Amino acid sequence: MAADAPRELPEDLPVLYSFRRCPYAMRARMSLVLAEKPVRLRELVLRDKPAPMLEASPKGTVPVLVLNNGQVIDESLDVMAWAKEPAWIKGAHHELVARNDGPFKRDLDRYKYPNRYQDVDPLLHRESGASFLRELNAVLEQQPHLAGEQPGFADYAIFPFVRQFRIPDVDWFEAQPWPALLAWLAGHLASDVFVRSMKKYPLWNDTQEEFVFGVEDGAGA
Repeated sequence: MAADAPRELPEDLPVLYSFRRCPYAMRARMSLVLAEKPVRLRELVLRDKPAPMLEASPKGTVPVLVLNNGQVIDESLDVMAWAKEPAWIKGAHHELVARNDGPFKRDLDRYKYPNRYQDVDPLLHRESGASFLRELNAVLEQQPHLAGEQPGFADYAIFPFVRQFRIPDVDWFEAQPWPALLAWLAGHLASDVFVRSMKKYPLWNDTQEEFVFGVEDGAGA
């Protein structure tokens, strides 16, 4: 059921343009939930990008965060850093995140969406991506989270992409010998942070309604 519009919407909050299923937007929203940092959410679909978003960030990808001073933050890792401040980045396993956003994302796209590319064998890209997941599993065999004893920047940055890699063939994914990774993924999927970050909202282009996002009492369904 669609959410009702909030009765009072603060005028001084930053504006966040987001697409619910995009892993980049997903990790940005999760960081805002973790930080309890409210924003004015404008939900969209990528085939129907609103003009104000394109004016703020012509590259046309989400997330796009527009601050009150006019500053635009349109890279997901930068939104994460803005949400959680410098301490969030310390010891963040940048090498793992860089490989996730580079070679692993390339394999993910060609495995999940092979029809978008020419001369692509999705199974080859599945195996290439799986090599990265095996490395993550090895890390998680030594500690409960990529960041250590508690989930941190690397966990929230990488989790949405591992989630997507599972989707094309869940049975294959669940049958792989990476139990530590499977447990880590299941924990994130069941977490309050993920559930709250994935609430559904009406599309801003359809309704022109914004919703307070990032705090416990934000409107959503």
